[in-house]
Amino acid sequence: MTTHSRHTAVRHEAPRPTADAEDHLVRGLLAADENAFAAVYRRWGALVHTMAIRSLGDAHEAEDVTQQVFLGAWRGRNGYHPEKGPLGSWLVGITRRKIVDALAARTKRLTLIDTVAHRAVGWHHDDAAPGEVLDRVLLVDALSRLPSGQREVLCLAFYEDLTQAQIAERTGMPLGTVKSHTRRGLLRLRAGIEQGRAEENAA
Repeated sequence: MTTHSRHTAVRHEAPRPTADAEDHLVRGLLAADENAFAAVYRRWGALVHTMAIRSLGDAHEAEDVTQQVFLGAWRGRNGYHPEKGPLGSWLVGITRRKIVDALAARTKRLTLIDTVAHRAVGWHHDDAAPGEVLDRVLLVDALSRLPSGQREVLCLAFYEDLTQAQIAERTGMPLGTVKSHTRRGLLRLRAGIEQGRAEENAA
């Protein structure tokens, strides 16, 4: 399947297809036609993204949910039965489930962040170097400033020692998204810690 660009490029809902045109899209999707899939993405992408951002209030999470919905639709296309309802309704159902999953993951993520912060602030071994304690505090602060997807991926990697494949399975994110979040998150994390260090040294 050809990888589609991030949904930020899709801003306007495509014209509503006629019944015959929608039937053509359905037949193409069920036949694993990538052109039909691209047309489905163009037709319903804006609707899915709007639902996600209204429910989640976070652009990064909404982008991830949008990608997960269409990846799920592609992989699960054989589970769609036209006689049970329109394709758009099926996609809306997938979207709602992915939003619920994202909200549940957010709750787990916030709990994990709180736990990590508590450990970092409360970590006070007598033989701990002051710089090491400061680095832990700066790490938690930098993590808290990351976009939610990057923060979740790095927390699972750092504090639960999960591999990228395990993180993808745990969160429902595509593996490529996990890798992207890891790479970008580490760059932001490093910059955040260095900035915190510089501010401490200047104080």
